[in-house]
Amino acid sequence: MAKAAADRVGRQDPVGRVFGDRVRSLREQGDLTLEQLSKLSGVSRAMLSQVELGRKSPTIGVAKRIAHALGASFSALVGDEGPARRTFAIVRKDQRQVFRDPETGFERYLLSPLMAGMPVEVVLHLLPPKVSTGMLPAYPTGVTKHVLVSRGRVVVGVENVESILEEGDSLYFEATAEHWFENPTSQPSEYYLIISAAQTFPRRDEDRRDA
Repeated sequence: MAKAAADRVGRQDPVGRVFGDRVRSLREQGDLTLEQLSKLSGVSRAMLSQVELGRKSPTIGVAKRIAHALGASFSALVGDEGPARRTFAIVRKDQRQVFRDPETGFERYLLSPLMAGMPVEVVLHLLPPKVSTGMLPAYPTGVTKHVLVSRGRVVVGVENVESILEEGDSLYFEATAEHWFENPTSQPSEYYLIISAAQTFPRRDEDRRDA
């Protein structure tokens, strides 16, 4: 039995381990107890404890709720966020940040560089047959999502509205409400997701005055 337990520890998901370490670090920086974070995120104290210890890999929905409660991006909790934006960055295929949902097989690939202050994230989602992301939390005002289905069929739910997207279809929505993605078919599906934060641009008359 002891050997079996040791084998399980040895097979811990490294991404889950990193996620747990950063959750604990941000929670302590924010002077939050597990109980307080539980109330903010809607995730049980027991689950949070297991996540921080690296003993439990969260689902995509749980992970995002924790990230939002800590005021951090999901990608920053999973990968190394650079200290500042750069004017040029390449993300090689074998350098992509990957998150795999241990319960459903859902996979999330970050295609854009992970840098502090980036207003846009580009991700690729792979949904196995008959799998849903589950309910994902609402984002702050101004955050939008653009969806492009590259394979199969995807159902996108925003509040009480469901949209069926076929291969090649795209959808835009404001992510200020809870939402979800689902593959209702018996074949794998994949889609690209562009997540944009609000930016303020000067008006044209202001541009002319500054010129």
